[in-house]
Amino acid sequence: MGGCSAPNCSNSTSIGKQLFRFPKDPARKKKWVVNCRRDFEPTPHSRLCEDHFELSQFEEIARSPAGGKKLKPNAIPTMFNFGEPPYPAVTSSYILLPLKPEPVEKEQSFGDHGYARRTPLPGLEDDDAERTAEDQLPCSQCQLLKKQLEQEMQHTARLQKEAEEMKKRLYRLDRIEKGLHHFLYEDQIRALSLSKRSRRAVWSPETIMKARKIRCAVGTKGYEYLREIGYPLPSYRTLCNRLETKIMVTTDISCEELAELSLGLMATCDSPTEGVGENDEEELIRVLS
Repeated sequence: MGGCSAPNCSNSTSIGKQLFRFPKDPARKKKWVVNCRRDFEPTPHSRLCEDHFELSQFEEIARSPAGGKKLKPNAIPTMFNFGEPPYPAVTSSYILLPLKPEPVEKEQSFGDHGYARRTPLPGLEDDDAERTAEDQLPCSQCQLLKKQLEQEMQHTARLQKEAEEMKKRLYRLDRIEKGLHHFLYEDQIRALSLSKRSRRAVWSPETIMKARKIRCAVGTKGYEYLREIGYPLPSYRTLCNRLETKIMVTTDISCEELAELSLGLMATCDSPTEGVGENDEEELIRVLS
């Protein structure tokens, strides 16, 4: 009946301890041998008992065919009784070299404690140095993602600033539009958005009547001047074409009162013609007659 191969351990199946054979994988078997602190080559009959494995090394649910505990595929024994081991237990493979006499340590100027110093195992110094160098080197992908994140944040900040400017501009345009409604009709406001050369505005009857009153009040030159500076009014030709369909009568009723009757009648303009040229006066009489 076999027993445990670990030093200072006499456990066997006779006292109810479960034994595990050494793994067949050379690298994993070397870890078991190193942690046992024995310089020997395990045989097919060599075993280690369950006391040398931590609970995390066992499967939580799976059981062996005999009904006992089952080790994980990468389980490593780490619990041994050696007193004060010269080296800590390792869980990674390394090349086993013969031990060398420990050199006499020089006095440390920074006053560290002797019990806090430990000598790394041969072959592990290079692994630790490489691991430390890899940790210190910045990841190129992380640097690229960080740079992209900064660019996206700057772009988002610019968009937010532009959105605030657009809100302020819309607020100002809304106030301007409300102010225009006090003295302009809807078709006149729409005409302001058209270019001067390609203006194809559709004028309402109210705008035509308003334009006729303005022309009677300021004359032909004043009317054209208002159009030149951008006041939304129909052209003189459009005004004539729209007025030709009206019935022209002579009456003592004012233009405003006649417009309120909505009879389709237009009275002659009683506005003074001073300041209007002879040609303009004749043209105005010809249109209104």
